[in-house]
Amino acid sequence: MTTAQQRSTAAVVDAFFERFGSGDLPGLLDLFADRVDFRVAGSPRVPWTGTRSTRPEISEFFQVFPEVLTAPRGFTLHARLVDGPHAVVMAESAFGVLATGKTFTNAYALHLSVEDGQIVRYHMYEDSYAIAEAFTAVSGE
Repeated sequence: MTTAQQRSTAAVVDAFFERFGSGDLPGLLDLFADRVDFRVAGSPRVPWTGTRSTRPEISEFFQVFPEVLTAPRGFTLHARLVDGPHAVVMAESAFGVLATGKTFTNAYALHLSVEDGQIVRYHMYEDSYAIAEAFTAVSGE
């Protein structure tokens, strides 16, 4: 049985990926609440890791990608699970790092929580080791 909350959560998650994929940053930011439990754990060598909570901080997070990465070289959404206000997305993407020329494939899980039609939690679980390695220049360069 699908609840109204599950339909709302699913719609917000779908809008998130649509707006992110099309580069609609203002529309993407509209999906976030004023305060968000926003975490991306990982190596400090990866420029987008860390915690954030406000829309300006979240905006900076999404703005860093085109500054340091190539356009996506692939994206696959493997699964989207919705349970009430919670959604977990399993996906994989591939990028190049502009500064090093290295590429990485990032298999990740994203846990989103939605309340009143807005994202209140964004927790990313990704292979930060592989990403950090792509940001590291080869010794002697």
